[in-house]
Amino acid sequence: MTTVVFNRRTLLTAGGTLLAAGASGLLLPVRAEGLAPTETMSGGANNYRRGAAIVERIGKGGFWMSGTVRRAGDGAPLAGQRIQIWAHTVEGQEHEPQSHGATLTDKDGKFRLEMPQIIPIFGQPHGHLAYDSGEFKTVFLRPVMRSPKETSLEAHFVLAPA
Repeated sequence: MTTVVFNRRTLLTAGGTLLAAGASGLLLPVRAEGLAPTETMSGGANNYRRGAAIVERIGKGGFWMSGTVRRAGDGAPLAGQRIQIWAHTVEGQEHEPQSHGATLTDKDGKFRLEMPQIIPIFGQPHGHLAYDSGEFKTVFLRPVMRSPKETSLEAHFVLAPA
């Protein structure tokens, strides 16, 4: 049987070891400090329509655009943020009003909007998304699909204060 003796030296050594091992990090909440904001993508703002309506679905659907919206720095999810989505689809070109719609993020900062199947334009199947509510800096994204046969596309926003 091992006998543990607690004296001042033992307590100081144990305490120092605990701090050196990073126990202080166990007492603080985990943070994503320094999470960099998303930069606007080249071509992302093409055919953007300020104030596109918030809709349940764009056209007849069949394709899902989804993603997340978080705050730069701490990575906190942002609820109630407006994301506009548009693309060249089987039902219309990206400059036409029927190819645009917007949605809001849920309590976890997630969004999801059904739209018609995206088809290639200029050789690339791609979507357009915009955060443009004003509370944070505007960001335009233009994610490209690996294949025009894919039926979903994700895009993620990390927003900096305006």
